[in-house]
Amino acid sequence: MQRRPFEPEMEQFRDAARKFFQTEIRPHSERWRETGIVDREAFLKAGEAGLLCIWADEQYGGLGLNDFRYEQILIEENAFHGDSGYFITLHSRLVAPYFQHFGNEEQKQRFLPSFISGEKILAIAMTEPDAGSDLAGMKARAVEHDDHWVLNGTKTYISNGINADVVIVAAKTHAENPHGVTLFIVERGMEGFERGRLLKKMGMKSQDTAELFFRDVKVPKANVLGQVHAGFYHLMKGLAEERLIGACGNLAATRVAMEVTREFVRNRKVFGKPLSKMQNTRFKLAALDAEIDIAQVYVDRCVEQHNLGKLDPVDAARAKLYTSELAGRMVDEGVQQHGGAGYMEEYEICRLYQDERIHRILAGTSEIMKEIIARSTLD
Repeated sequence: MQRRPFEPEMEQFRDAARKFFQTEIRPHSERWRETGIVDREAFLKAGEAGLLCIWADEQYGGLGLNDFRYEQILIEENAFHGDSGYFITLHSRLVAPYFQHFGNEEQKQRFLPSFISGEKILAIAMTEPDAGSDLAGMKARAVEHDDHWVLNGTKTYISNGINADVVIVAAKTHAENPHGVTLFIVERGMEGFERGRLLKKMGMKSQDTAELFFRDVKVPKANVLGQVHAGFYHLMKGLAEERLIGACGNLAATRVAMEVTREFVRNRKVFGKPLSKMQNTRFKLAALDAEIDIAQVYVDRCVEQHNLGKLDPVDAARAKLYTSELAGRMVDEGVQQHGGAGYMEEYEICRLYQDERIHRILAGTSEIMKEIIARSTLD
């Protein structure tokens, strides 16, 4: 089905974004996968191209483009022409908006321009070694003193963990309230803030994921983001959009896997004819193609609702659940259709298979998405 047309200026934006990813990102992808980290310069170049925090007000250096379709375009073009580990969406659309929603004017003026330019890279630290993303089980603590807080704790699986210059850290600040969490702005160079090892992962190998350690870090009160003890609710505010971002990314990766597989089966000969002429191949890919097309309609509708401020968190959970599971089926079938070649990392489908697996876990596991949906339909 033909997607609802994007506005002409959005298509111009897509053309510019595609060129950026093709020229500035994809040529470095192999090297980044080997080193396990994206060059910091890639964020500076995105800033120069006007692709970071495009929603931000012009007074801070942004473009003031609040329509989520612009971010959707960036996600799609990065999937097709960039690198899965190039996490500008995490920087721009997952973390930076916390400053927009909960930061005071001084914090916005101090930080947003450097986020928009790419001079400073962002990360958010919630997950802990024992508690995972369970905020109620969080062990990181911050204690208030005269003009600062003292932060102690360990975070793990932190995306952009090595590159990040500014990290939003969630820590318990209320001993009696399990939801008494506060968000702190921790900056590179603060005494007691240390980075652990660069973690080796199954997929998304160019994305720097790390452990972070906070040992008696003195965080100025000027670096408290939002209200004290209200961090849990601040974090919840962005979940629907985070899952929508995940759905857009899942679906884009699914389309890439379909294109890669389609090209392979058309050229691969079995028993003297292209694999694409075999009924099993045709039926398997036809069924997946139908699912992809239907999923695109649902995700685009979620984007439309989000732009209106009406995206239901349950609908976002449905989008995230379905697209992540669909992506898993697509890459698995893609590997199967490639045969032995699909198991080789030199083939793109193998890397897509590796990269996809995390998406049924991050931003809420499939099981959590099912529980959210079940509560809305069964309780």
